[in-house]
Amino acid sequence: MIKLIFKLAIVALIANAGYHIAAEYLTYFRFRDAIRDAAMFKARNDTDLMARILDLATQYELPVSEDNVTIERVERRVTVEGWYDKPIEVVPNYLYPWHFALTLEVVGQALLPSSP
Repeated sequence: MIKLIFKLAIVALIANAGYHIAAEYLTYFRFRDAIRDAAMFKARNDTDLMARILDLATQYELPVSEDNVTIERVERRVTVEGWYDKPIEVVPNYLYPWHFALTLEVVGQALLPSSP
């Protein structure tokens, strides 16, 4: 009986850790996709894109600062690199600093000439 309770406790701890890690990865993927959209369609220059990235980080409650993000623009290609460490509760009352890194290479829309 005690073996069964011990096994169930281990399974519960693993399920709890899996839930918390999966939830943070889901947030990471949503954040990354939102940055891709901003780089592709919404931001006209690097300052606008950085402001949008920081706004998205606040929206998703992620510890991202300007020091963690670099933006490089060559013609229509925009490269965004960044990272952040998010504490995840893998076991109750124990936070582990999980490292998330992102590298996005986006080709933005071509600006069409205005018609006369």
